[in-house]
Amino acid sequence: MSFWDHLDDLRKSLIHIIVALICVATVLFVFKDFLFDDVVLAPSRQDFIFYRFTGIDMSLPLVNLEVAAQFVIHLKVTFITALILACPYIIYELWRFIAPALYVDEKKAVRKAFMYASVLFYVGLAVGYFIVLPLMLNFFADYQVSASVPNTFSLSSYISLLTSTVLAFGIVFEFPAVVAVLSAMGIVTRENMIAYRKYAVCGVLVLAAIITPSGDPFSLLICSVPLYLLYEFSILLCCRGDKLAE
Repeated sequence: MSFWDHLDDLRKSLIHIIVALICVATVLFVFKDFLFDDVVLAPSRQDFIFYRFTGIDMSLPLVNLEVAAQFVIHLKVTFITALILACPYIIYELWRFIAPALYVDEKKAVRKAFMYASVLFYVGLAVGYFIVLPLMLNFFADYQVSASVPNTFSLSSYISLLTSTVLAFGIVFEFPAVVAVLSAMGIVTRENMIAYRKYAVCGVLVLAAIITPSGDPFSLLICSVPLYLLYEFSILLCCRGDKLAE
């Protein structure tokens, strides 16, 4: 294929992605009550599954401080959610575009990386939404510099914390997929990952302490375990050094 043929193929893939995003976003925009009451705002209420499981007493009343904030937030959350839900189709379109340019071995490696990336992204979103976000909300709801300054949380700040936390964990959980690609390229080996395991433990604890500012052992443990399991899973995905040498 010529350069212009490739460009035309890319244009078609981008159009398909945009149409898919518009369709998903339209459905989400219409079902606003379900999106916000049952999903977005659920971690701010006592009946959220994490609080019922842990017995944490949690209530986070939210207020709106700006005239157009609720409409803007509706659009923002709708677009981000549509992007998340359409992610598998977006990955498929990207794969369809780049697959013809790859050799057979490269196709196998990239296909596996895409598969792992898709699954791990959603697992990361779930961990961030169901575990980490409730822990952070509980900490910030109880934290006060003075008893004379009560906490009043705006809807905008809540949405910002929700999106940044959940998406951050979705991205962090892509680590094994990145390691798998680097291993296939011969940059990272299983022996290297095992040798740096003790440093990984320290790094995981530091990252977990940053993510869960409450500092209590229970929160630190809940956040640290999935992050460390990511590292161990990455080791399993790595090729051995002697295999790469062959």
